[in-house]
Amino acid sequence: MNANQTGKKNSGRTWKKALGIVLIVLFILYWILVYFLVSAALVPSFMRKLDAFEEITKKNYGEMVQTEDIKQNQKKALSVMDQWLENVVREKQILYSEDGYRLAAMEFRQDQQPAAVPAEAGTVAGSDAQPAIAEAGTAAGSDAQPTAPGGSSHNWVILLHGYTGWKEEMYPFAFWYFTEKGYNVLAPDLRCQGWSDGDFIGMGYTDRADVLLWIGHILEIDPQARIILHGQSMGAACALMMTGLEELPDCVKAVVADCAYTDAYSMFRVKIGDWFHLPAFPLVDSACLMLKLRGGYDLKKASALEAVKVSETPTLFIHGTEDAMISVSMSEEMYAACAAPKELLLVPGAGHVQSQDKDPDAYYGAVADFLAAWNPE
Repeated sequence: MNANQTGKKNSGRTWKKALGIVLIVLFILYWILVYFLVSAALVPSFMRKLDAFEEITKKNYGEMVQTEDIKQNQKKALSVMDQWLENVVREKQILYSEDGYRLAAMEFRQDQQPAAVPAEAGTVAGSDAQPAIAEAGTAAGSDAQPTAPGGSSHNWVILLHGYTGWKEEMYPFAFWYFTEKGYNVLAPDLRCQGWSDGDFIGMGYTDRADVLLWIGHILEIDPQARIILHGQSMGAACALMMTGLEELPDCVKAVVADCAYTDAYSMFRVKIGDWFHLPAFPLVDSACLMLKLRGGYDLKKASALEAVKVSETPTLFIHGTEDAMISVSMSEEMYAACAAPKELLLVPGAGHVQSQDKDPDAYYGAVADFLAAWNPE
């Protein structure tokens, strides 16, 4: 072999070696990107460091419908709720998940309230403020009289908030269920959000087991409990996923699913571009693998759609027709696939989780009728 041939051979080896190093570096950089992507989407503490939490929140808010009627109805509902919170007795509850995370919830029980004051006194529980309960029918669109404080009930509702949310977002519903329908209320912070610990947001999948624990907590207090699951967005998807569980207790009588998604995988395929300006393929599938290794669950298995196909739990699907966060077609698809008794309420002009503010009469009226049908007092 002459010097020229030797040089070409060495040059070829050098080129292949350089290419191999480049590929290895690109492979490492790709998985670093996937690692950061999973953290930026599912780890709130990491999201805050990157300002991703604020950016996602701003974008989601910008996609909400901003009509005057929605603003006024929301303002009124929050005002009435705030008055109620000044007087209602509530208690923080703590339990631990099967994998060791501390989970928190706020509990509102009918039997722990002060004795009711005479109606002519014009106050709630001795307050000088005008009674929040008296306004409940207006805020919720119902003429029903609220259950008096100090009463007791075997009816419970577990309120499940959405992605990157917290239990306080569900307090307007807590107010309605408590005052209008006489329900006891449990509002948990889902794992890794609010007061609850966790490494990753569960997208409804890991939350299923946590909510089963909260159901067990309620049954310890009230073995005769009849429980409704009412969720919004991710919380709604969680409730629907639970209906596919063989171990779902019979005490769960119905589900109200407001703006649920069909499955977490499909959601991320859409949102990875909206939130991070990145292509869905192959990043979402790589993120699934990364999440399996880091978080212990598979986005593809976080499917409300598959759960409702085998569900026996009566379900009310609610969705705003102008939802830019989760397409109304997802609720329509799940409604069509649901094997359980079912109803569908589509609210024209409502954005993501805005149906109760766009048309409170239709929203709370539909929920009240649904409860009367499937969890009669």
